[in-house]
Amino acid sequence: MDKLLRRCDRCQTYTLSKICSRCGSETVYPHPPKFSLDDRYATYRLVERYKNHKPKEA
Repeated sequence: MDKLLRRCDRCQTYTLSKICSRCGSETVYPHPPKFSLDDRYATYRLVERYKNHKPKEA
């Protein structure tokens, strides 16, 4: 069984478990998603990115 390295956002440490042993918060995968030219979720990702985007005032 392959285990991926996980990172705690609060204390910035790396671990293999889902819960950080230092601070007790949840860990996340620091790895980027796999690249694909046929990106089926690009529109959803862009909508979420710019949902609260406010244009710059001149």
